[in-house]
This record gives sequence, C-alpha cells and structure tokens, in this order.
Amino acid sequence: MYLQGVSTRKVKAISEELCGQEFSASTISALNKKLDGELARFARRRLEAEYPYLILDARYEKVREDGVVRSRAVQVAIGIDWEGRRQVLGVELANRESETSWKEFLLGLKERGLHGVQLVVSDDHAGLKRAIGQVLSEACWQRCYAHFLRNALDHLPRKANDDCLLELRWLYDRRSAEEARRDLAAWLGRRQAKYPKLCEWVESNIEETWTFYRLPREHHKYLKSTNMLERINQELKRRTHIIRIFPNEASCLRLIRALAVEIHEDWIEAHRYLNMEALRDQRKADRQLTAMAA
Repeated sequence: MYLQGVSTRKVKAISEELCGQEFSASTISALNKKLDGELARFARRRLEAEYPYLILDARYEKVREDGVVRSRAVQVAIGIDWEGRRQVLGVELANRESETSWKEFLLGLKERGLHGVQLVVSDDHAGLKRAIGQVLSEACWQRCYAHFLRNALDHLPRKANDDCLLELRWLYDRRSAEEARRDLAAWLGRRQAKYPKLCEWVESNIEETWTFYRLPREHHKYLKSTNMLERINQELKRRTHIIRIFPNEASCLRLIRALAVEIHEDWIEAHRYLNMEALRDQRKADRQLTAMAA
C-alpha cells in the first residue's frame, strides 16, 4: 500500500481494519524501514554489463531537516545495455545539483563497475556538464533538445510567433546532421531580422543538441532527449505529492529507491527498448574505416 501511493496514516487505518488490532504510526514506519536492506543492495549492486547509453536527470523533493524544510536533489541514472534493455543504475539524494554532487554520483557509478559508455544524455546544467566531462571523458554528450527548446523561450519576446520554435523543432527529425544544418541556415535566414537575439543564441548552442545524429538512425528519437526518464519522474511526483514533505532524508531515499526498483524490474521483464544490432554494425564499420586509413 505504501509503495502504491497510500499515505502512512491510511496504511495504519487499513491495517487495523484488516487485522483487528491497533497499530501506531511508528510501527508502520518501522515495517517500511525493513525495505532498507533490500534497497541498499540494489543501490550498491555491481554493474557488470556495458552500458553504451547513459541518461541523467534530477528533480527536487522537500525534506524536513532540523525543523527546516529544504529542497533536496534526486539524482537518477538510466543505462541501456547491449541487449537494448533499460536499467535504473543509480538513485541518490544530494543537497543540490552541483559539479561536486554530480561528480560524486558519477564516480560512484564507475566504482560499481560502470564502463563502456559511448553517449551521455542530459540537460545543460553547468555542474553536470563539467562532471560528465571529467568522469566520462570518453563519451559523447547529447544536450536534451526538449530542454533546449524550452530555454529558447528566454530569447523570444513574450508575444512572439510560436511558429519559429515549431520550425526549430522540426530540425530534430532530419536524417542527418548535414541535412539539419542546411535547414538551420534556411531558418536563420527567415528569422534573423525579426528575432536576432534568438538566432544568435541558437546558432551558438544548437550543435550540442545534434550529437544524436552520430548514432544509428533507429536510435535517434530515443536518445535526443531525457524523456525516457519521464516515467520515473511521473511516478515520483504521483507518490511524493501525497507526502509533500518528507520527515527526513532517509524516508525520502527509501521511497524513491523503492519506486525505482519496481520500474527497473518492469523494464527487465519487458521487451527490448532498442535493437542494438544497428550500433554494433556502425561500430564495426567505423573500425574498418580506421584500419583502412591506418
């Protein structure tokens, strides 16, 4: 009941109705704490497989600490292995999103065995971007295009025509980066006079959102944004909306990890998310070209 979104108070009432005896809220909390051992094993498990794709994101939850309510960052990492299955690799709490907290999070993943990462997808948080460059320097970085388009609104007048952003969105459905660059030039030509601030910003930053064009075309729509974290974020929001404020960090981490385990197990049992043969074929072709050039 607790994991399905029933508040501790209601769990207490239902348990008493079913069992015919009274339970204190502390007893219910103690029962929930028995999850901690299992969740700790999940959170610290060894990552044996390679994960060529890694997706990172964070959201915030409110936690009471020393009588003061503070926001805590919930850091989440999702990996896609060579079987094409999604897995929740890590869920941690941090005081805030920063270069230090993200670096510690990524180093923790590497200490547990994370390797073989070829592409990291995230938003443009400055600390996260620097941490990726330091810890996963061998991987390419894809800036989430959905966040990029939302950021573009900051460079438009309030009453601007939304058609210009819709046309910008279409650039992410092209077959290659070369085709997207050609259409970007046409878009800049049409919009430069009316929206010079937006055009300057887009021209300076959009290449970071086109890294996915290096991947097999079949993978483009899945790895140009952090949207695959959407389900985790929706489930966390649905459940934590009931609690609103966690009494402590331990209770917050317990719940979000428990939800992450459920989602992780669903993904393991589900059909493959991606067909990774396309990436294998691309890597093989790249190695052959390198050998020929040498």
